Amino acid sequence: MRYVPHTEQDRTEMLRAIGAGSVEELFAPVPKELRPKRPLDVGPALTEPELQSWLEETAARDRSAADLLCFAGGGFYDRFIPAAIDALVSRGEFLTSYTPYQPECSQGTLQYLYEYQTMMAELTGLPVSNASLYEGATACAEAMLLSWGLKETSRRVVVSAAVHPHYRRTLETYARPVGLEVVTVPAPGGLTDAAALRKAATPETLAVLVQQPNFFGAVEDVPSAVAAAHAAGAQAVVAADPVALALLEAPGAQGADIVVGEGQPLGCPLAFGGPTFGFFCVREEHVRKLPGRLVGETHDTRGRRAFVLTFQTREQHIRREKATSNICTSQSLYALRAAIYLSLLGPAGLREVAALSVRKAHALAEQAAKIPGFALEFPKAPFAFEFALRCPRPADEVVAAGLKRGVLAGIPLGPHDPALRNVLLVAVTERRTAADLDRFVEALR
Repeated sequence: MRYVPHTEQDRTEMLRAIGAGSVEELFAPVPKELRPKRPLDVGPALTEPELQSWLEETAARDRSAADLLCFAGGGFYDRFIPAAIDALVSRGEFLTSYTPYQPECSQGTLQYLYEYQTMMAELTGLPVSNASLYEGATACAEAMLLSWGLKETSRRVVVSAAVHPHYRRTLETYARPVGLEVVTVPAPGGLTDAAALRKAATPETLAVLVQQPNFFGAVEDVPSAVAAAHAAGAQAVVAADPVALALLEAPGAQGADIVVGEGQPLGCPLAFGGPTFGFFCVREEHVRKLPGRLVGETHDTRGRRAFVLTFQTREQHIRREKATSNICTSQSLYALRAAIYLSLLGPAGLREVAALSVRKAHALAEQAAKIPGFALEFPKAPFAFEFALRCPRPADEVVAAGLKRGVLAGIPLGPHDPALRNVLLVAVTERRTAADLDRFVEALR
């Protein structure tokens, strides 16, 4: 982007052109309580060379997962990404392709999305997958809205406290403007309270949402949550980790109606938090309520196999009141990353990745719990490759100390729950070696 600052004369001319006497007058319609309380502290103006130097110095202070031993998780994981993925997605026909509105010109794009949908359907145990959404949190929110469309007289959504806090906040953000109520049930011991869930799932409930494995890494009793949802006439929604599904029974096979989740673990880089993609799978009877796009297989006029956009139930294509979602895009390039990743690994390879992660996580948890002052926060909860570790001091201090030793020790849980101020969420992936685990334990000591 070129460096073209606006001069005072430029601003004066622009204000005159729109009929405003000053910047303050321009923003007068904005309520005072929504305006900045203080001037932005951006410092004096810089020349282009000075600004470039400042940006380079600031960027040099950043540290990526490549610079550290990463044990942070919470939905984003430092997993191995085969080099073939970057090599393929950087090809021009993928990297620069636009929305496949013209199927005759977009067979390659449509086919890889169709293959992606097929893989996600197999992984989740449900027959239909869309062509991806933004990311995991908004996929949860879209699942709530789909459920509401199926039971419009209901206003209650029941969510486990063990669902990712960011997912729950996104649900509340989507629910508030349309008058939906989000009810959170407790998760003592790191697992959803099944009795509280059944009690909260009244006939007014439109959806019940649990996470598998949950935010604390624990493996939930999905069939119990599904039963509570169906007893209330509600949709059973599961936010699942796609790698964990290589070992755990598919939520669809356990009765879930909607399975959503964060797709980052499937060949997508951490990239300081994004971009990534969300997956969304449903039962066949819900297909016309599916948000986003659905790619289907058909035949052309010559009888050859062909692919088309079967459904585009979004307000960019149809009347707003008929649209299932106002999401007007899909993360196709990142869905392609997932398709390549799953194709390269295959079912056996994905199971090996998940199994390695589980074994290493349990080995680390056992070693960490032996250090004086440290203990598993939820010792009775079965976990996959992530666990909550209670520390003898605030977890953010433990993380800060670990960074000095080149170890990103995990995620402090205090910001999400003050009662967990001394608890660290630790994730272990297939990338971590025995030496890495030893280094983590030494950092804790």
